[in-house]
Amino acid sequence: MNYLAHAHFSFGNPAWMVGNLISDYVKGRSQYDYPAAVQQGIRLHRAIDTFTDAHAATKTAKEIFRPQYRLYAGAFIDVVYDHFVAIDKQFFPLESDLFEFSQGVYNNLYDHFQLLPQKFQLMYPYMRDQNWLYNYRLPFGIEKSFGGLVRRSRYLDDSTTAFTLFHEHYAFLQECYNDFIIDLNEYLLQWKSQLVLL
Repeated sequence: MNYLAHAHFSFGNPAWMVGNLISDYVKGRSQYDYPAAVQQGIRLHRAIDTFTDAHAATKTAKEIFRPQYRLYAGAFIDVVYDHFVAIDKQFFPLESDLFEFSQGVYNNLYDHFQLLPQKFQLMYPYMRDQNWLYNYRLPFGIEKSFGGLVRRSRYLDDSTTAFTLFHEHYAFLQECYNDFIIDLNEYLLQWKSQLVLL
């Protein structure tokens, strides 16, 4: 799951959302430098990632990208899943719902800007101004995301093939997402209920 999904699956908790979004930029024991609620968001992010990577549908979906991209196949699937979250009517019945949610995420990040790791602070204006979260619903948004993934990687130099694979296997990838998202919803509801009971 990528930025949109992690933001969405933060249960509307602003601090959890911050932790959920910055988790990849927080290494080792530095997570304990953050307020307790942000730490919980960091743990939520890691729980989502662990569940996602282990799910059978994700493993199947990765096979579309693995021959060309090998260990990076999972990173492409994270972007693909964000696309399907963006167009999922159970989460965003209208395009305007996704747009309003995206603006709310950017505003929340701005309100917590001093807590964001430096690399995330540098990325934030691009995320907001180019409206990454909303644009996951559109083909050009996925194309740009794939391009950004390749630019940030050490060993990749081509995103065109990934975008072609996304188009060619779109229906199959959506089936994988549909199988996965049902189980993720159930898992996260259990995760939240156990947290409340602590």
